Amino acid sequence: MSMIAMYLKELEQESLVTRKMLSIIPDDKYDWQPHPKSMTIRTLATHIAELPTWITMALTTDELDFASASYDPTIINNTADLLALFEASLIDGRSQLIAENEEKLSETWTLRSGDHIHMVMTKAETVHHALCQTIHHRAQLGVFLRLLDVPIPGTYGPSADDTNF
Repeated sequence: MSMIAMYLKELEQESLVTRKMLSIIPDDKYDWQPHPKSMTIRTLATHIAELPTWITMALTTDELDFASASYDPTIINNTADLLALFEASLIDGRSQLIAENEEKLSETWTLRSGDHIHMVMTKAETVHHALCQTIHHRAQLGVFLRLLDVPIPGTYGPSADDTNF
């Protein structure tokens, strides 16, 4: 299996779980945060929904410089808009997971803030990192939702809230 095919398969599998998690956010909780140093649910959920676009960024650029890149997150106020953003991001990310990009995976990609280098990795590692970030932040969202007493769906098996087991 090519790396592109492997990443596409992983994106598809993880998108099923991510979609379930994003779909259970109550519309009236987007401004909630568990701690002043934590993100709001809106910020966290928007980041999760946009992460598939990092696949495109990894395969079409050589770096991201936080010091010079403008970032205007999509403003979402409800779960329907959040899911639409996620679906658009998936289309974007999938668009670069094509056989023609297999050779690009060995090229270098850099994450920086001006002169400060955060990471230098291959584009393959950057795609993998984007997938890992999705999983990491989705788990973080699960904790936020658990604190709000929102039943959590199973991810790789049943959750404590699944009644079928």
